[in-house]
Amino acid sequence: MSQTPQESPSQHREVLRLALPAFLALVAEPLFLLTDSAIVGHLGTPQLAGLGVASAMLLTAANIFVFLAYGTTSVVARQLGAGNRDGAIAAGIDGTWLAVGLGAVTAVLVATFAGPICQLFGASPEALGHAVTYLRISAISIPAMLVVLATTGVLRGLQDTKTPLIASAAGFTSNIVLNLLFVYGLGWGIAGSALGTVIAQTGMAAALVAVLMREAARHHVTLRAHPARILGAARTGVPLLIRTMALRAVLLTTTWVAAGLGDVPLAAYQVSATIWSFLVFALDAIAIAAQAITGRTLGAGDIARTRSATTLMTRWGVIGGVVLGIIVLLLHTTLPRLFTSDPAVQSAIAAALIIVALSQPLSGYAFVIDGVLIGAGDGRWLARAMLVNLLAYLPLILGVHLMGDWLLEDGSTRGSDNAVTWLWLAFTAFMAIRGVLMWARVRTDHWMVTGATR
Repeated sequence: MSQTPQESPSQHREVLRLALPAFLALVAEPLFLLTDSAIVGHLGTPQLAGLGVASAMLLTAANIFVFLAYGTTSVVARQLGAGNRDGAIAAGIDGTWLAVGLGAVTAVLVATFAGPICQLFGASPEALGHAVTYLRISAISIPAMLVVLATTGVLRGLQDTKTPLIASAAGFTSNIVLNLLFVYGLGWGIAGSALGTVIAQTGMAAALVAVLMREAARHHVTLRAHPARILGAARTGVPLLIRTMALRAVLLTTTWVAAGLGDVPLAAYQVSATIWSFLVFALDAIAIAAQAITGRTLGAGDIARTRSATTLMTRWGVIGGVVLGIIVLLLHTTLPRLFTSDPAVQSAIAAALIIVALSQPLSGYAFVIDGVLIGAGDGRWLARAMLVNLLAYLPLILGVHLMGDWLLEDGSTRGSDNAVTWLWLAFTAFMAIRGVLMWARVRTDHWMVTGATR
């Protein structure tokens, strides 16, 4: 019997070829923070709590521009699918120049206003001092972080996920070495951790830019900046920017609520959120494959293959979520000891990880569909859906904020455990709402627009 598109082994191989290197590259970012958390955590609970505030703001400052990767992947993949490789590379260069400009402006703003920004979270005075130190230094790395996003998006659109993997592996390894040297060897504390991350991110950016320059030279594509095209790339990214800002508002609000619960819940949330981010990027590897494959197949006008690939990758996302959830459940009492020696924080992390583990299949589904729709260039719908998601989430997380005194009234370890558990239950509800919205959209055909441009 002939194979249907859903059963094609070539599709499985294609997804695996793109997703496996993407997974290993994607986990580099949370591994940067996991490394920082593990090293800084043993300096003390205030340092770890401060890192929680600073890292939330640093990731926000960089990741609100994630359209530099996602939007570039979609545009480049569509051009490639339509047979225009030179146009694909040119679009990638425009995105990289845009990253340089946005990164420079953002770095100056974050460094200048690091103190007021960190004060917004209401952390303790000691934790606040560490947060400002880390954020002010690490802001130097923001241009490099955005360039890494843009150049990675170009290579993914060109169906190359191996090169970003090599750069990420080198960056992660150097980050560990530099953090250990600066924090413990030279005694620079949390400032040393920030500086190590700056150097590692800058090295990654330089390596990926060199690859893009070589690709441009091979196809005789100019590296000059074209202001009109760069502005066009910026306009194309606006819907994804809105979508990402709404998502970051969700994460920042959650961190704000955690900070209001005290240093122990905030430190526990920092670690559990970093572990969640690691799991997110693991599952997002399939979403990256979805972006690249969806963009290319729609660019080539192949709707049937787009639909079958979506079904396949969604199934992989859910299965991946189940596997990761089981692993976290088995390790939920072991992992906390890697990050802190404070028994209260260890207990709260363990409680949080139970909810994190149980939510992973839902996360796998939502992230893959998100990747499919980004690859399809369905940014306007994604922006509207995330705004709806944010409005639905705010009453839930603010309810946890209002329950804070009641949850912590006995001042015991159990109180901190309960507080962090409720925090993660609210966030899981956010993911459930997101999953429902994604399901409703992907069931239709409205997002499947074919051609080199949407």
